[in-house]
Amino acid sequence: MKIYYDQNWIYVVTLFCSAYLFKQAFVIPGSALLNILGGALFGITVALPLCCFLTCVGATCSYLISKFFCKELIKRKWPGNVNYLQIKVNENKNRLLYFLLFLRLFPMTPNWLINLVSPIVGIPLHLFTISVFIGLIPYNFLCVQAGSMLSSFSSLDDIFTYKTFMQLFIMALVALGPTLFLKGRVK
Repeated sequence: MKIYYDQNWIYVVTLFCSAYLFKQAFVIPGSALLNILGGALFGITVALPLCCFLTCVGATCSYLISKFFCKELIKRKWPGNVNYLQIKVNENKNRLLYFLLFLRLFPMTPNWLINLVSPIVGIPLHLFTISVFIGLIPYNFLCVQAGSMLSSFSSLDDIFTYKTFMQLFIMALVALGPTLFLKGRVK
């Protein structure tokens, strides 16, 4: 894989970016897998900013597709979600950016649904974009880190080390942190 990447890096980057943007824009599951692949291919220092940028651009494309082509379909398909998010946006109008960041950092509502419903409930594009970029940095980091770790393994013996176990354990705790935090607060 490394030899092919070194010889054809422009094709690899172009294919990766195209697949990522297509997946994000059309709400296709698989962000974690593409972030892991990015970490494995490019390493953390390149993959993290690249994945954050692609997540932001792809989610913005999804927002715009929803706004201009799918409003009525989304209202018909998910009326409860649209109404609920509309109420929450109205309640948090004075601190909308912080509310959107909270939704991204503590994903009680799936990100794809937030992407689709946001233009319908009146979330401005600039606040939406900022919240996607900043709010998904921790998630992207965890996935890219996992991919980078996986690419460094040369055999199965590398997986079963104390250091690897501790890294994976800490990553799992960080990933579960929002869920455990909310479980204690929401009843």
